[in-house]
Amino acid sequence: MNLTARIIIALIAGAVVGLLLNMFTPGAYSVLDPYVFDPLGQIFLNLISMLVVPIVFFSIVLGAAGLGDPKKLGRIGFKTIVYFLVTTSIAITIGLAIASVVQPGEAGTFDAENAEFSAEEAPPVSETLLNIIPKNPVEAMSQGDMLQIIAFALFIGLALAALGEKTKGIFNLFEQGNDIMMYLVHLVMKFAPYGTFGLIASAIGEQGWNAIQSMGSYMLCVLAALLIHCILTYGGTVLLLARKSPIWFFKNFAPAMTVAFSTSSSNATLPLSMEVAQTKLNIPKSVSSFVQPLGATINMDGTAIMQGVATIFIAQVYSIDLTMGELVTVVLTAVLASVGTAGVPGVGLIMLAMVLGSVGLPVEGIGLIIGIDRILDMTRTAVNISGDAACALYVAETEKKRTIKKQRDGA
Repeated sequence: MNLTARIIIALIAGAVVGLLLNMFTPGAYSVLDPYVFDPLGQIFLNLISMLVVPIVFFSIVLGAAGLGDPKKLGRIGFKTIVYFLVTTSIAITIGLAIASVVQPGEAGTFDAENAEFSAEEAPPVSETLLNIIPKNPVEAMSQGDMLQIIAFALFIGLALAALGEKTKGIFNLFEQGNDIMMYLVHLVMKFAPYGTFGLIASAIGEQGWNAIQSMGSYMLCVLAALLIHCILTYGGTVLLLARKSPIWFFKNFAPAMTVAFSTSSSNATLPLSMEVAQTKLNIPKSVSSFVQPLGATINMDGTAIMQGVATIFIAQVYSIDLTMGELVTVVLTAVLASVGTAGVPGVGLIMLAMVLGSVGLPVEGIGLIIGIDRILDMTRTAVNISGDAACALYVAETEKKRTIKKQRDGA
């Protein structure tokens, strides 16, 4: 049985065990969770998280050095960032549209008065952009500041490309370091089914069926929007821009999506998603190593969808009508926030607090959805990393066509 099948079986088994324990023996769950489920999940998360910083650093350095030409790096960077901004705009528009039609806030009685939520203040976009250049690269690595790590790695990669043969030994060292990290990814992934089982059993066991059922309409809106975005936007990217089969894409990328679902973290899934993209989707290492780490940091389409649905939901619960201008403000704020809150813990809810504040909706309304956010976070993380891979495939295919055209013109 291959790894994907084992992870899926573990995911289903964890969900069933967690639900049964919550419904019939909550006392047993309270004993098993801290001693079995939570340790299994945390060990897996810690194992894969320890690889993230070195993999991002090695891969970005090799990607930038492999691209060589600074013009090519700039061209790929421009395509990537434009793609992420456009798809994030599409994502939140889909979320707003579905929520406006279904009206999840009208589906039940919600205790809006007692909803409490306290959000950290997210840094403004300008501050985030200014802080991209690290004052201390070692400190950036120790704190896991992905934007700063990416910026420093880009400089190293450009220097290696410019110096060429002079730094061949250092380049080989980075390649060997990357090989070591990929070997460790293979090793850690053998534990993935057990980690997935623990994470899902813990999450479902804590939430229970009642919490899921009471927020059913809101959940269905988010899940429907995620599915539509995944099929239409990413499937369309693969079919129309990359000229590949969407079925082939999702089938081969399924292992990474499954792990993303269980971990709820794009960064934690990054080692596996890059490996799958390079080996299964045949995306060149130089493109994958640049696009996917950047996407894991700033591309949050799944989160944008949640924000769109949650904004309409909270407005309906509080009986507040949003104008078309305010809806446009929601879209713009969410797109800018996807860059401005990169690397901030609890990024989804912080971004939502920013979006609600931009149109005068009560931030306390987040307290209504925070109970089931973990379950939805799993799904939107799987969507987020699919967008990163679709973008990498699109960029790789356009660069391949450009190379073929140049060779043909030269001949």
